[in-house]
Amino acid sequence: METSSSNPDKTIAAFIHLSTFSKYFFPFGNFILPLIFWTAKQKDPFVDHHGKQALNFQISMFLYFILLVCIGVAGVIFWGVHFNLEDPFIISEVFISAGHPKNLISLFVFAAILGLLLLGLFLLDIVAVILATIKASEGHLYKYPLTINFIKSTQVDNNQSKNEQFNNIQNQTL
Repeated sequence: METSSSNPDKTIAAFIHLSTFSKYFFPFGNFILPLIFWTAKQKDPFVDHHGKQALNFQISMFLYFILLVCIGVAGVIFWGVHFNLEDPFIISEVFISAGHPKNLISLFVFAAILGLLLLGLFLLDIVAVILATIKASEGHLYKYPLTINFIKSTQVDNNQSKNEQFNNIQNQTL
């Protein structure tokens, strides 16, 4: 789906997506910088669409990460409590004992599955943001996969002028 947009609009939309990588430099940068870029040009329907998509995706990825971490913590607690009653897991200065070896194998399988899910989430984040940046710079709309729409996106009609699109967005929000 292509939309008519000037170069600055495409550039801002691309920067919105790229700015999500700021989370690797300072905490919550993936929310703060896209929000700043988005609110600067929020009246442009093209930028508005990309800003909402980027923020929804980052919020979704954060929630998926928290969910996986909670599952991991719950799994380790369950593993520890369940197996400590039968064969204690002992850590001392001299040795580590996990009781029966099958107990340790189940923990490693659980950790491996959880690790693969976290790696998949990380790769999805990187690839989706790069694809969204490319689509935005080409003037196309992009919808992230596995996104929960916390901020509702408005439809952009290719046959309308920007003023008509903006008026439609205003009428939808009233």
